[in-house]
Amino acid sequence: MLQSFDQVFVPVFVAMSPLTVLPVFLSMTEGYTLPETQSLARKGIVTAFTVAMTITLVGQWVFQLLGITVNDLRVAGGLILLSLAMYDLILSKERRKASDSEDAGVVPLGTPLIVGPGTMTACLVLADTHGRSLVIVALVLNLALTALLLHNAKRLQVFLRPAVTRAFGKVMALFLAAIAVSMMRVGITAYIRG
Repeated sequence: MLQSFDQVFVPVFVAMSPLTVLPVFLSMTEGYTLPETQSLARKGIVTAFTVAMTITLVGQWVFQLLGITVNDLRVAGGLILLSLAMYDLILSKERRKASDSEDAGVVPLGTPLIVGPGTMTACLVLADTHGRSLVIVALVLNLALTALLLHNAKRLQVFLRPAVTRAFGKVMALFLAAIAVSMMRVGITAYIRG
């Protein structure tokens, strides 16, 4: 049982990648107060939980009903992440803060940053091979870890200088753009191959 759980928990952890989400979240919330940051984190976690549970429980059926594939999610998620990365790289934090809406906890934080196409695919495949109950436990534990990191993001940021955090945020935005392009490339390549 423990070995089976490891075979589910580790792929979900890698797909969700909470340690990669943290610096992007810090960049997104620069200039936010602690309550604003924690509120955004809660919205992101609730959204991620809802999306991941829906995909795990009825994902195949929903995909068939809507006529979409995981590759469609890759391209759409890649476009959203690319937009976020470009927004972060180009606009100043003051303009971003003024124009950000409360929906940022839903998109892009909850999905596709915390639960993106990789996590959705992992949940679908693992639910078929290991059962939904193990996937749900792995999801809850991974989301709890992500919630802990995001909830304490501002406290963790205290250990870093603001200039370091900003520079790291810009580098992560560049990597986020590369990840977005990679997601779109994989999705488009899969379309071409049929």
